[in-house]
Amino acid sequence: MAQDVRIITTGGTFDKQYDAISGELTFRESQLPRILNQARCTLSIHLEGPLAIDSLFMTEEQREEIAQTCVHSPEEKIVVVHGTDTMCRTASVIAEALKEDTSKTVVLTGAMIPYSLENSDAVFNLGCALTAVQLLPPGVYITMSGRVFPHDNCRKNKDKGVFEAIS
Repeated sequence: MAQDVRIITTGGTFDKQYDAISGELTFRESQLPRILNQARCTLSIHLEGPLAIDSLFMTEEQREEIAQTCVHSPEEKIVVVHGTDTMCRTASVIAEALKEDTSKTVVLTGAMIPYSLENSDAVFNLGCALTAVQLLPPGVYITMSGRVFPHDNCRKNKDKGVFEAIS
């Protein structure tokens, strides 16, 4: 039985684009519609984008906004596209907000290289997240580079540029 999936985009490296005038990576618009079209995704997707921010600058209030968006989502399957630097922190905030709700599966993902640049991992990570959210039991997870982690057992290893289990 097909289920609707909500994708909440918060910005992060995933959605950054190169600005030739400033020479910086900036946010213009979400890359998600383009990626979903390119991937020929046939899921019923509901896109929501409350934020377009680098996760290093995300406030606790913004994390709570993301968590409340998950809580109030009519869909039980939710993917959150997030910056990788503080993805684990936001996942914990979402898990705390959902602690009484045993019906929702939330998967956070992001990219180490923006979709708009060559050799990006964005499409692969999004595909993994969309598959994982359909197959995992209710809870909060992170998926990066083909791996799935419980939200409370992963961290970003900045030296290696990968997510890994804590224990």
